[in-house]
Amino acid sequence: EAFDLAALAPAPGESPGAEAIHLVAEAERLAFADRNRFLADSDFVEVPVDKLLDPLYLAARAVLIDPAASMGKASPGLRTPQAHSPAQLNPPSTSHLSVVDAEGNAVSMTASIESAFGSRVMVRGFMLNNELTDFSFRPEVDGRPVANRVEPGKRPRSSMSPTLVLDSEGRFVMAIGSPGGSRIIGYTTKAIIAALDWNLTMQQAVALPNFVNRNGATDLEEGTGIEAAKAGLEALGHEVNVRGMTSGLHGIRRIPRGPEGSGLEGGADPRREGVVLTK
Repeated sequence: EAFDLAALAPAPGESPGAEAIHLVAEAERLAFADRNRFLADSDFVEVPVDKLLDPLYLAARAVLIDPAASMGKASPGLRTPQAHSPAQLNPPSTSHLSVVDAEGNAVSMTASIESAFGSRVMVRGFMLNNELTDFSFRPEVDGRPVANRVEPGKRPRSSMSPTLVLDSEGRFVMAIGSPGGSRIIGYTTKAIIAALDWNLTMQQAVALPNFVNRNGATDLEEGTGIEAAKAGLEALGHEVNVRGMTSGLHGIRRIPRGPEGSGLEGGADPRREGVVLTK
């Protein structure tokens, strides 16, 4: 909200430029810094949700974003006795679907069994998950407990981000989400910005080349036009990795249709299986 992303929309058929990627990546740095410090099962750990969403706090965090230079590694914005959660790999194993029915009810659902074939145990035709790998493998760092450490009966932290977007009157605007491990957050953010700020169709928004920052290097999707932004991002101080980024975004968006009211348009990620269906 602190920046005019709409003014940085890519030209039709083009990938986002370094300036737009930079602003989103810097915001993602700040978000991941807080996420890796604070987020865990709130039945076991005090998660300061109200403080993290406080408009004054968010404004103070936004001021840290310099349009002319990367901040590098971001730090959490609140004091806490908890240690930072170490980074871990997320194997591919997740699916997402978005559905809107004839009555206007909307569902955005992401499901995962964690690693391929989950725990390798099937019960009554269902594969059991292996979500224990979503916990921090280290219970403490430098003598301080990690919020997302393993504990009996505790739910592991997840990157799954099934999202419903509503307008100011609470009406449905969009359902979106993706597989992709901890990059899910960036994939979903990209699609929302592309649809709402850059006014791309739902299909264009999900197909747009991916870019993600998880408070480290900025990843750009290999083999796409977004690779052209690498030099510009490096000039702003980013470490840039060009790599495969297999999202699986599925989205549905409400669109105006003149006097007729509104209709729906869908988008299915060409990087994975999936199709847009209407009935």
